[in-house]
Amino acid sequence: MTSKLITLLCLFTVFHMSGQANTEVYLFDLGLNSGNPVLSNPKNISNNEGYDNQPSFLDDDTVLFSSTREDQTDVLRLNINEGSTTSWVTNTPIGSEYSPLKIPGKNAISAIRLDLDGLQRLYEYDLKTGKSTPISDLKIGYHVWYNDHVLVATVLRENRMDLVVINLKDNTNTTSQRNVGRSLHKIPGTDLVSYISKENKTWEIKSLNPMSGATKKITDTYKNEEDVCWLDKNTLVTGSGKSILTYDIRTEVAWDPVIRFEQEEINNITRIAINTSKTRLAFVAEESPRTIVQKQLEAYNARDIEAFMATYSENIKLYHYPNNLFLEGQAKMREHYRTFFKSTPDLYCEIKNRIVIGNKVIDEEYVTVNGSKISAVAIYEVEKGKIVKVTFID
Repeated sequence: MTSKLITLLCLFTVFHMSGQANTEVYLFDLGLNSGNPVLSNPKNISNNEGYDNQPSFLDDDTVLFSSTREDQTDVLRLNINEGSTTSWVTNTPIGSEYSPLKIPGKNAISAIRLDLDGLQRLYEYDLKTGKSTPISDLKIGYHVWYNDHVLVATVLRENRMDLVVINLKDNTNTTSQRNVGRSLHKIPGTDLVSYISKENKTWEIKSLNPMSGATKKITDTYKNEEDVCWLDKNTLVTGSGKSILTYDIRTEVAWDPVIRFEQEEINNITRIAINTSKTRLAFVAEESPRTIVQKQLEAYNARDIEAFMATYSENIKLYHYPNNLFLEGQAKMREHYRTFFKSTPDLYCEIKNRIVIGNKVIDEEYVTVNGSKISAVAIYEVEKGKIVKVTFID
C-alpha cells in the first residue's frame, strides 16, 4: 500500500448526527459600554453532545432552546436564577421540536415539529400540561409572533422559503416576499418585523409592517450572515466566525466588530437572542475544529464508517500537496472507506503532533495498517462544523 493511500485512509473522523453539526448554546450577562454590548459570566448552558440550537427567552430569566436526547430533539427550559436548573418542555417520540418561542398572552410556547413521517407543522405547547395543538397547516420553517393572533413566518415552498403573514383570527395567509432567510425578529419599540431578503446576491435586512404589508430595506447583511437580532430599535447585532458585530441604522456606518472570542471552542456564531431587559445574551457556536478532527480520528480507528463520514461536508475535497485534487464528494469517499474498513482489521492512527491555526488543523500522524507503519501529515480545513478540505503531504 502506498504512503499516499495510507495518508488518505488515516485522516478522517466525526460526530454522527443525521448531518447536523454539533453545536452548543452559550449564555452571557449583557451590559453596555457607550452603546456597545459587553459580555461577562459566560456559560455553556447546553453542554450536550449533539445538536443544541435556536435559543429564545421565555422571560428575562428563562431560556428555551432545542436540544438532542435519545435520537430526538426536544425543547429544553433553563431557569437561570435557580442554579441553572433545566426541565424538558416537550417529549415527542414521533418527532422533534425546533425554534421554540413564547406565545404572547399565554402560558404556552410555539415550536416547529418535524415528525418521523416528514410532516412539518407549527404547534402550541401548554407549559403546565404539556398538551400540544397544531397552529397552522402550512409547512413553516421559522416564525415570530407579532401579537397574540398574528405571526410572521417563513413557509417552505419548492426549494426556498417565502415570508408569510398568518392571521389566526380570520384564518388568512398573505405572502409578502419570496426567498427569505430564517432570522425573524420584532424590532423593539416599533410595529415592524425584520427579516432577511435573499432575492439578490447580497442579502438584505428588511422591515415588514404585517398590518399594511409595507417593506423597507434597512441595510445589507454582513457577508451574507444568516442571523441577526436587535439590541434596541436602532442597533442590529450579528455574529461572524468568532466575532460579534453591531450596526447602527441611524449612522449607516459599516458593521462594527465589537467582541472577538479567542476561545477555541467558540466558532461560527449564529442564532443570537437578547432578553427584553437587555441583561442577557445567548448565541449558538459550533465546536472547535480540533474537536471535529479528533472525532474523525476516533471514528477512523474504530472503523465506524457512519461516524467517520459524518465529519465531512457533502462536497468534501481531498488534495495531494499543494493543489492536486484526487477525490471529491461524500459518495466516492464512503464507497472507498467502507471497503477499506472491512478489509483492514489491523488499523490504528496515532497523533504525533497537532497544530490548530484558525479553522485549520495540521496533524502529524503515525499509521499502522496490517503491520505496516508509516508517517503521514494532513491539513484539515473546517467550515460550519464539517471538514470541507483535506490536503495530504507525502
